[in-house]
Amino acid sequence: MAASGELSLEPRGGMLSLADRWPLLAQPAALVVYLCATVGLAFGAAGYLATSTEFRWSELLTFVALMACGAVCIEATRRLGMPAGVSRDLLSAWWLPAALLLPPVYALLAPLPLQFLLQIRVRATVLYRRVFSAAAIGLAAGVASLIFHAVVPGRMGAPPASSWPLAVAVGCAALFTVLNTALIAIALYMSDPDTRWRDVLWDRERVLLDVVELCLGVLVAIACGLSPVLLALTLPPVVLLQRSLLHAQLKAAARTDAKTGLLNAMAWQREADTEIVRARRTGETLALLIVDIDYFKRVNDTYGHLVGDQVLAGVATALRSQLRDYDVVGRFGGEEFVVLLPRADVAEARRVAERLRSRVGRMAIPVDDTMISVTVSAGVAIMSLHGDDLIELLAAADLALYRAKELGRDRICLPVAPESPPHARADNSDGGIP
Repeated sequence: MAASGELSLEPRGGMLSLADRWPLLAQPAALVVYLCATVGLAFGAAGYLATSTEFRWSELLTFVALMACGAVCIEATRRLGMPAGVSRDLLSAWWLPAALLLPPVYALLAPLPLQFLLQIRVRATVLYRRVFSAAAIGLAAGVASLIFHAVVPGRMGAPPASSWPLAVAVGCAALFTVLNTALIAIALYMSDPDTRWRDVLWDRERVLLDVVELCLGVLVAIACGLSPVLLALTLPPVVLLQRSLLHAQLKAAARTDAKTGLLNAMAWQREADTEIVRARRTGETLALLIVDIDYFKRVNDTYGHLVGDQVLAGVATALRSQLRDYDVVGRFGGEEFVVLLPRADVAEARRVAERLRSRVGRMAIPVDDTMISVTVSAGVAIMSLHGDDLIELLAAADLALYRAKELGRDRICLPVAPESPPHARADNSDGGIP
């Protein structure tokens, strides 16, 4: 199950603005409308179905048992924590059975207690994100529940005479996964239109995890349909899988920079060393860029460090959107980023660096009633031409970056060759690539 997991601005003059008190209002208007519409639709549907559903004690007890299993799963993994941003868990193993076994109203209500427990026991996040996650999961599960009960009357109990109900259950579970992912992905894209769809939808790992969730949910539904007592047998393996999943996510989070989501310096260095060894073995070209935000200290001094963090995140997103999947990008420290371009020669490295410079230059970050724009400078170094190992390439790119700053910033530079005449240092002083 995917769940969206923000920064508020510093108070001005000791007074909190409306956006400080209500972080939702600091988001783009279209995103606010979408989030409110999704939450309103979920609560409206739950209210309507509640008035037209005949509640039975047996169904209420089944619902409580499923939520209790979800609570145990959360408590058993609580000490591991939860990664920031969009995280994955296996809690759908408990609300998918609610969608398949119980009337649709329970599918809409199931995310509420578990999301509340995540908020108070695991990691408190911005409230509107938690509410939206509950609404998105509830809507997806509610639609799947309505379709399942329309096609398969009654509830899953004793083993069916045919495999048809099971096939419908699998199809509805898949529909739940698709709808939930789509609702979350739309919100992520609306919060940052520069995000690539493939970054918020599926990749191989996400598809594999979704298949695991689907299988777990259907198996738990079958066990609970036979007897709620069998939930005691399904709980330990689900808890173990949940712990393994969170451990893998936290291990991956340890390799990334918290403010930008890029690789941190140590993780980037390990990846870069691996690529350099591979390039030496195959004889392929390789380029390294150091990208620096121009006058970043002015942003922090003028708008505050929280806004500075927003600028860092925006630049990181812009860089990532312009690079290939196998390019290695990380935050080197402060306002500096490093990019390794496998199989890139001088011409390709220049094109990529210029594309990054141009993309960041067009970026605008909304802050209160103004928009912040920044530029970047970059130094480029080519393997074998400017160095043979990572240290030499970093040193050469750093010298090229220093030259770009000397020439006025907002430009791309390569290291000056020793035999270059002195006047070459002043080439293209109006910007671009010396």
